[in-house]
Amino acid sequence: MSVRPIFEELIAKFDDKVAKDPGLKKELEGTCKKVNIDLCTESYSFVLSEGKVSDFKEELLPEADITVTSDPQTIKDLHCGKTKIMKCWALKKIRVKGSLDDVMKLRKFL
Repeated sequence: MSVRPIFEELIAKFDDKVAKDPGLKKELEGTCKKVNIDLCTESYSFVLSEGKVSDFKEELLPEADITVTSDPQTIKDLHCGKTKIMKCWALKKIRVKGSLDDVMKLRKFL
């Protein structure tokens, strides 16, 4: 089963969180980042611009600011709470490539 529904749910929650949190919205003002999610068997991308996620697609962008690399099972385990992000990070089941500032903005999805 594809993890696309998980990402769609997370995007909807993120957009709702930004809409309800003026501080978060202000923090994300002026931000425009391209994000790739490479899960080996599945690939996704989106653009985070002005606190809103757009252009969610099942493909990788040629020049992303942030790239998350993992696998579908790890994403499912994170989503259902079976595992924690720091454990996945330590075991190298999830990797994030990008500037520290960009990666810190990405944490808003968690």
